[in-house]
Amino acid sequence: MKKLRVAMIGCGRIAQMYKEVFSQLKDQVEVVCAVDPKEDRAQAFAEGFENCVVLTDYKQCFQYDLDVMHLATPHNLHPIIGTDAMRHKINVLIEKPMAITLQDADAMIQVAEEEGVKLGIIFQTRYVKGCMDIKKLIQEGKLGKLLTARSYLSWSRSDEYYSQSDWKGTWDKEGGGVLIDQAIHSIDRVQWLIGDDVEWIDGTVDNRAHHAVEVEDVAEAFIQFKNGCLYQLYACNCYSYDAPIEIEIVGEKGKVGLKQDLAWVHLDGEEYYEIRDGYDGLSVGPSYWGCSHITQIKDFYRSVRESLPVFVDGVEGRKALEIIKGIYKSSIERKKIYVPFEDSLITCIKSHH
Repeated sequence: MKKLRVAMIGCGRIAQMYKEVFSQLKDQVEVVCAVDPKEDRAQAFAEGFENCVVLTDYKQCFQYDLDVMHLATPHNLHPIIGTDAMRHKINVLIEKPMAITLQDADAMIQVAEEEGVKLGIIFQTRYVKGCMDIKKLIQEGKLGKLLTARSYLSWSRSDEYYSQSDWKGTWDKEGGGVLIDQAIHSIDRVQWLIGDDVEWIDGTVDNRAHHAVEVEDVAEAFIQFKNGCLYQLYACNCYSYDAPIEIEIVGEKGKVGLKQDLAWVHLDGEEYYEIRDGYDGLSVGPSYWGCSHITQIKDFYRSVRESLPVFVDGVEGRKALEIIKGIYKSSIERKKIYVPFEDSLITCIKSHH
């Protein structure tokens, strides 16, 4: 098997996950470039990969005949670097969110189509076995008509988490707070499991505890899907620890849910049971990252090698972003937002309250 030539753009916190993935997939990939404006971080990432070039400017990568570029940069750079790479005929796999505006997301989807390259967005929690099994149950009609759904996230992000970063906690670089950075994964899982388009969004966001930044640290919303399912979400990152994410979906014939990566099923007239992932392929990073990064990355590589559709492509990656931007818009305008809607770059939530 010919090894895919890959570059890692952004060698910060999440990069440790990629370093372990690439080490485990050394028979599939050759790590050609490690890129970060802070050269010491790129150097640290490159250690252990033979002939990996350390760079501080992603544009220097284009001379190295790459197959795949992995992006783990500040959110606002995703569309800039991703579009540039795709114009150079390089397949791109991006950490969530794909962009911080829907216009940028749409433009990226179009470029991928025009250039005939693969665009993938990291939503690794979809790949958890229990989540996949629940999706199958819903598709098979085992729950009947879906009635309601909820997701609950209460994590902890200290003031230092923001002060030690030059982009976290900013509207222009991160694009928001707890919604776009932490809750986006549970939002993605819920919308994927429900499996329909959103009709309207009614939500509010606020900053209750992190006064050094202007992005939200708490959010709540009601989201109506076109199939009638009403989704309620709550998210905050000012709790005392990173509690397990809880998701529940209720149908006419029973209910299913996830507590972090543990799935449970309780169908009417059947015995309650649980589904454990049973796979522990990665050992780095916080437990809430899960162990499915490697599963999604391998799946993306297979799409590249075999010219297959990407499971979480740009169109799929856009869906959670649309919900998040709809919540921001609803909070600013203090009204229910119907989809589709005009998106804009948010600069501050506080000034609107």
